[in-house]
Amino acid sequence: MTSLLPGPLVDDVWLAAHLDDPRLVVLDATALLPSPRHDGDHRSASGRAGWAERHVPGSHHADLTGDLSDPGAPYHFAVPAPGALAAALARLGVGEGREVVVYDTGGGIWAARLWWMLRAISVPAAVLDGGLAVWEAAGRPLATGDTEAEPAAVPVTPVPRPELWTDIEEVAAIVRGERPGVLVCALPTGGYDGSVPTRYSRRGHIPGSVSVPGRGLLDDTGRVRPTSELADRVRALAGASPVVLYCGGGISAAGAALALTVLGRTDVSVYDGSLEEWSKDPERPLESGG
Repeated sequence: MTSLLPGPLVDDVWLAAHLDDPRLVVLDATALLPSPRHDGDHRSASGRAGWAERHVPGSHHADLTGDLSDPGAPYHFAVPAPGALAAALARLGVGEGREVVVYDTGGGIWAARLWWMLRAISVPAAVLDGGLAVWEAAGRPLATGDTEAEPAAVPVTPVPRPELWTDIEEVAAIVRGERPGVLVCALPTGGYDGSVPTRYSRRGHIPGSVSVPGRGLLDDTGRVRPTSELADRVRALAGASPVVLYCGGGISAAGAALALTVLGRTDVSVYDGSLEEWSKDPERPLESGG
C-alpha cells in the first residue's frame, strides 16, 4: 500500500488537507526540559498540560517522559523495547495500517525523537515542519481540552531496525578506533565545550566528536533549513560514515538525525544513552573545549 506521507517532513498545508483521513494519527510529543541551573540539575516533565490548552484538532499527547520511555533504564527518555513501544502506541490509536504525524511546541526535537522511535520499529511517520507554532501562525484551527484518546488500536507488529541505534560499547569502540564511524554531538556549543552547566554527571563531549548543534539545523521559524543550507552546516561530516549522533539524552540528536535524513543520509544512528549514560561512568573519557 502506498504511504500517505510524502517524506520525513510534512507542512501545515499537507496536514490540514489530510487531518480527517482515518489512516492518520496526529501526536503531540512535547516534553518539558528546563535548562540546568547547576551541574547535575536534571528536571523533566510531561507536556500534556500544554497540549490540553491548545493542540491540533484530533491530536493526542504522547508522553516521552512516561509511557513512551523505558522506566527500567538507567537514564531518562530511554527507548522502550519494540513490543512495549508498540503497546504504548496502540493506546494512542497507532495500530496496524495507521501512519503518524508528530509535532511539538519545543522547536521540533521532541517530535523528531518520537519520529525516530517510530521509524526504528517501521511505523510510517513524519514530522510537522515547524510544529504547532507554524500551524498556529497559518491561522489553522486549534482545539482545547484533555480529550479522551480514541479506542485502543490493535498494536502494530514491530519490525525493528536496530541499525538506527548505537549503544555505549559501540561508541566506546569508535573512540578507541576499533570501529568505523564519526561521533557527532548535537548539543549547543556550550554543552559541547563544557562552558555551561550540564544536567549530567560531568561536562564536556566524547573524545573525537564533531560539534553540529541540532538547533542550528532549523531556521528562525523552527522549520528544517533548506537542503543547501543543511549541507553547508554539516559539511564536516562529508565523507565520514557511519554517523553516530548523541547529545545529553538522545533528543537533540534525533533532531539532527531528521535533518540528515532530509539530506538523504542513510548511515545515521542515535546513541540513546548519550551523555547521561556516558558521564555516569568515571572511566569513560570526556573532553572540554572546542
